[in-house]
Amino acid sequence: MELQVVLPTRIFLQQNNLSHMSIDTLGGNLGFLPRRLDCVVPVSPGILAYRLTDTDAEEYIAVDTGILIKTGAKIVVSVHHAVASASLAELEQIIHAEFEQLSEQEKLVRSISAGIETKLIRRFIELRRDY
Repeated sequence: MELQVVLPTRIFLQQNNLSHMSIDTLGGNLGFLPRRLDCVVPVSPGILAYRLTDTDAEEYIAVDTGILIKTGAKIVVSVHHAVASASLAELEQIIHAEFEQLSEQEKLVRSISAGIETKLIRRFIELRRDY
């Protein structure tokens, strides 16, 4: 099988020779083997795990919400965010670090938005005084 993980801005992963894959969906964890029927499935935030035919090691990708489309031997997973690792423990650390970074960015955006809102309200008050 062939796996392609697509983000809004780029192709995150393109991997050939998968022996099997599993992913978290809204209906639970779903597994894929080479002869599985074609389908379209909504993806929920969770872990995508896959194994290559060459090696016995399992690889992991933490994914956000999105959609999975399987046609023939090709699986395309389109998600908002993705982070990959060969170890679940390392993946957990990466996810925590990214959430902290996102939290800091959200705080910055909120403070900028609050400043803009304050200036806008002041301008409305000034305009009302003038009339």
